[in-house]
Amino acid sequence: MPDTVDEYIAGFEPDVQEILQNVRLAIHRGVPGADEKIRYGMAAVMLGGRYAIHIGGWKKHVGLYPVPRFEGPLEDAIAPYRSEKDSVTFQYADEVPYDLIQQVAEAIAAQRSPV
Repeated sequence: MPDTVDEYIAGFEPDVQEILQNVRLAIHRGVPGADEKIRYGMAAVMLGGRYAIHIGGWKKHVGLYPVPRFEGPLEDAIAPYRSEKDSVTFQYADEVPYDLIQQVAEAIAAQRSPV
């Protein structure tokens, strides 16, 4: 099992590595200054010492977990990618919507920030 997110990403084919790296960067644009670690054998972006989003690379897609339900336009935009109640998947064969991933990361960070 990899010890770092860099090692995790390096374990994939070069074309998938590029997608995973771009997903990672999109999440960090949405959650600036967040930490990273490996949790459950996959990359996790941490917020305030707690996980915010897990990034899982699979054979045909990248998954983000957990992604809560949102209100309004953001939920409408992410809905086509939902594979489970709190999971979204983006097929490698399709164009990955990095801007949408950044918006999701921003929304999760906003939900987690103290009031």
